[in-house]
Amino acid sequence: MTRKLIVLLMVVWTIFAFRNMGKELFIKPKNWPEPNYNFSANPLTKAKIDLGKALFYDPLLSANNSISCATCHSQYNGFAHADHALSHGIDDRIGTRNAPVLINLAWNKTFMWDGAIHHLDMQALAPISHKDEMAESIEHVIDKLKQSSIYPPLFKKAFPDEEINGANTLRSIAAFLLTLNSYNSKYDSVMLGRSQFNNKESKGYALFKNHCSSCHIEPLFTHGGFENNGLPMDEKLKDIGRVKITQNTRDSFLFKVPTLRNIEYSFPYMHDGRFTKLNEVLNHYGVGIKQGNTLSSLLQQPIRLSSDQKVELIAFLLTLTDKRFLFNPEHSYPKKILNPKSKD
Repeated sequence: MTRKLIVLLMVVWTIFAFRNMGKELFIKPKNWPEPNYNFSANPLTKAKIDLGKALFYDPLLSANNSISCATCHSQYNGFAHADHALSHGIDDRIGTRNAPVLINLAWNKTFMWDGAIHHLDMQALAPISHKDEMAESIEHVIDKLKQSSIYPPLFKKAFPDEEINGANTLRSIAAFLLTLNSYNSKYDSVMLGRSQFNNKESKGYALFKNHCSSCHIEPLFTHGGFENNGLPMDEKLKDIGRVKITQNTRDSFLFKVPTLRNIEYSFPYMHDGRFTKLNEVLNHYGVGIKQGNTLSSLLQQPIRLSSDQKVELIAFLLTLTDKRFLFNPEHSYPKKILNPKSKD
């Protein structure tokens, strides 16, 4: 068998396996764009996803075994957090940014508010190693996993090489994150012709398309890029955004445009969590925009809305809530794996 034929067969097998497993493990909704993630480099399997979910919920990944990924990314908040503006790490250390939602990540090209990470498989390294978050090293995480009674069998089941190493650990976390897909909101039902917006929602949708859709492009409700949305800089945080990554002054005060899906539950809003209510966000775009050299060209004019229009726009935004996703037990704490002796 020639090398070219072997490679071709491997590609065909990967596509076939992905399509067959995808019915259960990954679903691309009808009329959605193709994902950016390369599944052929990290094919999804249930064993890998189960391992990744355990790792996501396990505080073992932090230096003092006190916090997990789920500490800042709660399922019931769209895998964001709601109880404080900025992320909290070990020893109650305060971070510098609001924890972003973890939704529909297969379609992302960059990660973090400033786009510092370019591949989902590497994303977990950032919070694990950040001194104010989990403050741990991947090397020490691996040592702890090897000494655990839980993880060796999980790795053996998930990977042919059975090796507990950094690459397999990160790929497993990514595999679980790839299952966190939200596409069953009322909005989606309307788009599929299965239901209808009420009068306020319909008017709000028209307002959305007129004022918001350039940055928050359907169906993902983000264009995946970066914008300066006119937020005055927090003088304490002094966060200047993406420029710290690119060293290009044109990226000053640019932050990633977040998805609006499940926005009802993913407060507080903005990169620094300064707003807790949607009405505050709308007020910002009406009267709070700070002019500057890098202000988004889409925000050169404020978005002036009447009180009724604000109610209508918010009514539409609430149709992006996907309770089937928010309360899906498949995404919840894996008690049978991490706490098998529990009687509950």
